[in-house]
Amino acid sequence: MIQKEGCRMDMTIRSRRLRSTPVLRKMVRETRMDASSLIYPLFVREGENVKEEIPSMPGQFRYSLDRMPEVLNEMADAGVTSVMLFGIPDIKDECGTGAWSEYGIIQKALRKAKKEVPDLYYITDVCMCEYTSHGHCGILSGERVDNDKTLPMIAKIALSQAQAGADMVAPSDMMDGRVSEIRSLLDQHGYTDVPIMSYAAKYASAFYGPFRDAAGSAPSFGDRKSYQMDYHNRLEALKEVKQDCEEGADIIMVKPALSYLDIVRDVRNTVDLPVAAYSVSGEYAMIKAAAMKGWIDEDQMICETAAGIYRAGCDILLTYFAKEIAAFMREGRIG
Repeated sequence: MIQKEGCRMDMTIRSRRLRSTPVLRKMVRETRMDASSLIYPLFVREGENVKEEIPSMPGQFRYSLDRMPEVLNEMADAGVTSVMLFGIPDIKDECGTGAWSEYGIIQKALRKAKKEVPDLYYITDVCMCEYTSHGHCGILSGERVDNDKTLPMIAKIALSQAQAGADMVAPSDMMDGRVSEIRSLLDQHGYTDVPIMSYAAKYASAFYGPFRDAAGSAPSFGDRKSYQMDYHNRLEALKEVKQDCEEGADIIMVKPALSYLDIVRDVRNTVDLPVAAYSVSGEYAMIKAAAMKGWIDEDQMICETAAGIYRAGCDILLTYFAKEIAAFMREGRIG
């Protein structure tokens, strides 16, 4: 009850009581975060002694195989236990054959990584866009990506990665039926324990721009709107997620993260599988660019955006800020 002006207010409920000290604030924190839930996306390329900064992603690099263990050990030391590998081949062709070659960049990276830094958990992106000369995510029929002709190739990529040592495969192509195709082929070859993290709700987004710079995967014509989702759509995401769950996905991903927190929450409320969110290159680049201009507090922005993604319902976060977030968790600034 609140009395007249000038008199003491008699309030039984005071929400500020639980905000009075750092210890108490952390005790009652609703969103809990742990470094074990972080995945760091890593670009590997052919060549020797290469560590080249990605212009549109300051602080992120492409690594040749001989330099790759440097960043793997750096992540392990930071407490980041998982990485997702993206390959940048020297040679591309119309069918993206380098994606499933025994001597492809990812296959070689997996064998080296598992040997030199065996304690990390290695997830592989399963797609064709980095490997095709046209930059699209599948086999073309004219200028159209042919869904059904692409499916066997996607499954073949996943199998080759599992054979090279991938702990988990993550199809990002957005072809209908790809999870079922991958699960069937993996199981036929004895890889029944290799999980599938499906890019289930992947939107056609302008936030991917820096990634395409990093991976050299921009399409040479057209766009990917015929297979990636329209960002106006919400219910369609649940349809995609349901289909991938029924086909055998083990983890469901929403991509991008920050502009799609409503989707993360919808998915979390709908499925009983772990939910991942990918805080993509454009999200990273915006924070870095604004921080370089002195317009924002970079560390605070990293903490707040990460907490927001987890608060929306994310269990697993793919982020280029994985090392920084792990440090902030150790310091008690988030988590």
